[in-house]
Amino acid sequence: MENKTLLKSALLMLVIVVITTAFCEISLRNKGIPISYDDGPALWSDKRAMVYEPFDDAVVFIGSSRIKFDLDIPTWETITNIHAVELAIEGSSPRPALEDLANDPNFKGRLIVDVTEGLFFSNAPPNTENPIKNIKYYHDRTPAQRASFFLNKPLESQFVFLNKDYFSLNAKLDALEIPSRPGVFVMPLFPIEFSHNTFERQMYMTPEFLTNTTLQNKVKANWAFFASLGKGAPPMPVAELAAIFKSVKTATDKIKSRGGEVLFVRTPSSGGYLQGELKAFPREKYWDKLLTYTNCPGIHFLDYPAIDHFICPEFSHLSQPDAEIFTQHFITILEKDKGWKLSNPKNNQLK
Repeated sequence: MENKTLLKSALLMLVIVVITTAFCEISLRNKGIPISYDDGPALWSDKRAMVYEPFDDAVVFIGSSRIKFDLDIPTWETITNIHAVELAIEGSSPRPALEDLANDPNFKGRLIVDVTEGLFFSNAPPNTENPIKNIKYYHDRTPAQRASFFLNKPLESQFVFLNKDYFSLNAKLDALEIPSRPGVFVMPLFPIEFSHNTFERQMYMTPEFLTNTTLQNKVKANWAFFASLGKGAPPMPVAELAAIFKSVKTATDKIKSRGGEVLFVRTPSSGGYLQGELKAFPREKYWDKLLTYTNCPGIHFLDYPAIDHFICPEFSHLSQPDAEIFTQHFITILEKDKGWKLSNPKNNQLK
């Protein structure tokens, strides 16, 4: 009798869990919230393992969040038949990833480095925390972690509520937006409509975000907040900036010595954000010197009429429709202006 009671209780609990989960999932889908993959170390490591594809079959991208929004991977792969390996990490400097690839003797491919000056030319620990964590995870991955990742993918591909950035317990607690107080610093939150992540690690804004100025203004306010953190800080010492240039050159030289190629790109920003970046990081001191010092080619969006006019909804990233256009022109510039061969008719599996 006792066993039957326990069985009934267990079945009742199972039914309650299933109904609650289904209700939650249906509710989120009715709100137009799409599937989004957890962009943690496991997904990054899955892509990091792909950098060893043949030279003509893949191009690796590192950087910050802009190249994750601005490179439309389906457009890139449809036009070129070349795999886009996306390793950029939002809010972070790409220099740790650059050094990791440079120190990997088996990487001999093509690398495009997206430069967001405020992150690229920074030694602030928060800007390297996630890249260092991802790199360590990749090199230390266990068979159990790999198996867990592949078992989790089918679930993430089907259920919206598994988005831990917005629906986990910690995310729900953060959403209470408790004000900062002495000794406790609370970071501003981004609306869920601003960024969703595909399995290929491309980020995109929802259609609602593109038509909702309140949501756009919230993200603009976040950029203003982050910019305010650096106000009043002394400029980077000359020796520290010189060390950054030297470390980047050392890394790019290693890759090129193995037959690889490295190209830098400055993707679009707009409005007051762009004006602030141009003032804080004058091109002759940063961008121009980066190309000259490393002897690497570069594409700055302001130098090409086809891509110099985009208006970013929140000043810093392209909408997906604009990303498709940007990617088309970016491929043309790479081929015609930089001499990159990007047509690979043999690689038909990407079609």
